[in-house]
Amino acid sequence: MEAGQIAPPAHELQFNAHLRGREFHFTTTWGLFHPKGIDAGTALLLDRLVVNDDATCLDLGCGWGPIGLTLAHLAPGGQVHMVDKDFVAVDYAQRNAAANGCANARAYLSNGFSHVPATQSFDLVVSNIPAKVGGELLQYWITETHRRLHPGGAIWVVTVAGLKDYMKRVLRETFGNHRKVKQSGTHVVTMAIRS
Repeated sequence: MEAGQIAPPAHELQFNAHLRGREFHFTTTWGLFHPKGIDAGTALLLDRLVVNDDATCLDLGCGWGPIGLTLAHLAPGGQVHMVDKDFVAVDYAQRNAAANGCANARAYLSNGFSHVPATQSFDLVVSNIPAKVGGELLQYWITETHRRLHPGGAIWVVTVAGLKDYMKRVLRETFGNHRKVKQSGTHVVTMAIRS
């Protein structure tokens, strides 16, 4: 294998995706979430997401980077942190950021907020929450997101439709508000704002 390469070329997948007015080229590999293209939940989220052009953003559980790099495109005057607990995902997210000229985005290893600098706060936290994340971990992510957001900052998430009532409850308990942005047959996009 060449330096900086963690999967043999035969195991890599490459494709283009048109996201929010920009053509991206992505390289992924087997074993990462949805390696062959943009999944339905991410597409639903990205179609509706509202981002200020100077926002400091966090893509929580970035995978190979489609959400974070779209954030980098939509917030050219801001900065995007992309974190994942999977080192393979982080490697591909960083490679995809470089390949797409997203100098305002960087990917690094972090289990949730564990390695996000303690003093770092955000205008926007975005996540495609895994269906089997577990209630305790999800509650921690939501609580820590609230703590890390600037006043007026927002959390946007997409979940499988089966989690919509849970998300509504936990966001209302933590943020005091909740808005269902869009629902498809399989996924729901919700958001909340820190007062």
